[in-house]
Amino acid sequence: MQNRPLVHLLAVFLGGVLGSALRLGLDLAIPHADQQFPVDTLLINTVGSFVLGWLTAGVFRRGMSSIVKAAVGPGLLGSFTTFSAVILALVLLTVSGPDQLILAVVYLVATLSLGLGAAFLGLRLAERRDRGRRVEEPMR
Repeated sequence: MQNRPLVHLLAVFLGGVLGSALRLGLDLAIPHADQQFPVDTLLINTVGSFVLGWLTAGVFRRGMSSIVKAAVGPGLLGSFTTFSAVILALVLLTVSGPDQLILAVVYLVATLSLGLGAAFLGLRLAERRDRGRRVEEPMR
């Protein structure tokens, strides 16, 4: 990345624009009030965790351009999934009233469990696919 930092920065910027637009689209498609379970943020972070895990174990390891990696990883997925959105959803649930505290805890546990599970699944599926390809490739 040292050889062309401006190109990488532009790639992250463009990926970020796309990721932010995708996130807004899902936020608008699955709206919720502040005191409701934030299904949209949970879905976004779970999907993003899976995709990043899958890319890390698969596509990123096979010599993808560092510019594309910058655009997709920190750019697109970095702006699509956001820790700050998770924290804000938790805070909004907890300040909505004492009866929402249980919902906030459920959301936190679901976010961590699904995010970790999705990233692990993405890694394992990509690794399995790559092992299958190595077996099928003819010897040279």
